[in-house]
Amino acid sequence: MTLLYLCCSLLAASAFYAATAHQRLRPSLRAHARALRWLGTALCGVALTAGIAALGPLAGVSSALTALMLGMVALPYLDAWRPGPGGTRDVG
Repeated sequence: MTLLYLCCSLLAASAFYAATAHQRLRPSLRAHARALRWLGTALCGVALTAGIAALGPLAGVSSALTALMLGMVALPYLDAWRPGPGGTRDVG
């Protein structure tokens, strides 16, 4: 159950990030923003449910949301360090 809520939280963060207009990881996914937001919401629900089942109500919600926030903070940094069009980076 722990691995399930961790994976679902990180996948939900990835889906939410792929739905934003500012991401450059997969520009082709911007056309499916609405579906990605729904997918992210569903994965958040699964992550919260699995976290509660694994750790109890308070610890499960806290752990699942912490993993979601970790993904939402790490993905923009990963995107910034990747070379953009023309081989240039935004940072470094």
